[in-house]
Amino acid sequence: MTMTLVRRPGLARLRAPGRGPLYLASAGFVGLVVTVAVLAPWIAPHDPNTVELGNALAAASGDHPLGVDAAGRDTLSRLVVGARTSLLGPLGVVVFSTLAGGAVGVVAGWRGGWLDSLLSRTTELTLAFPGLLLAILFTSVYGEGLLAPVVALSIAYLPYVARLARSLVLTERERPYVAAYRVQGHSATDVCLRHVVPNIAPVVLAQCTVNFGYALIDLAGLSFLGLGVPALTPDWGRMVFDGKSAIQSGYPLSAIVPCLVIILTVVAFNVVGERWADKVAGRNR
Repeated sequence: MTMTLVRRPGLARLRAPGRGPLYLASAGFVGLVVTVAVLAPWIAPHDPNTVELGNALAAASGDHPLGVDAAGRDTLSRLVVGARTSLLGPLGVVVFSTLAGGAVGVVAGWRGGWLDSLLSRTTELTLAFPGLLLAILFTSVYGEGLLAPVVALSIAYLPYVARLARSLVLTERERPYVAAYRVQGHSATDVCLRHVVPNIAPVVLAQCTVNFGYALIDLAGLSFLGLGVPALTPDWGRMVFDGKSAIQSGYPLSAIVPCLVIILTVVAFNVVGERWADKVAGRNR
């Protein structure tokens, strides 16, 4: 008897996530923000750290389209250059939490038994610590910078990815194609890495997109509290923190603009991630 194995579509399931106007606008905005972050040093109209105290809190003009902050720095330039830091931190959180959490979830779901219980209970202990509070603790111990809050938030996000990956693997391991590969003599590692992981990847990647938005909010919140990135580093959350005094002086633009950009970016990433997740769920029905 000849058995023909048909692999499930795997990553191909994300190729057509939807074509609604909201999705297209969100995807376009995400692409714009990423492009600005990549090209920031070349498209910023001014040095983001140049201080002109004599021009502090100047209104919007041709030379400064979004005005100037309380330290005389161009708001548009800091917004453009700050896109790098503001996106790099969440990217680090998503990459680390996905790799570590995904590995834990795959091993737990595939092996089962006592190892599953041990890994699941261990990762769930992290849920007792809110991510933002854990990041504040790490920052207070290790000082300013992106590394400490990124590591802290990665640890906080890890259980969510692990639980998702575990549930997906538990479903996949019962599929006929897994049994067929194992009957043919393929090792558990080979079946898991070459077939199971690619098939659960679309759902995990969709969740990563949503997690990216949450991580952006958390890191911006840390910067708003005066923690996280150093004072002179262009960052959207730090711009809001620096703009508090300008709001009290009746010049809110330097704080409102980064707030709006943060909100729009988070919403855009969430819309893209949820649309991908809906598309994958629809394919699995």
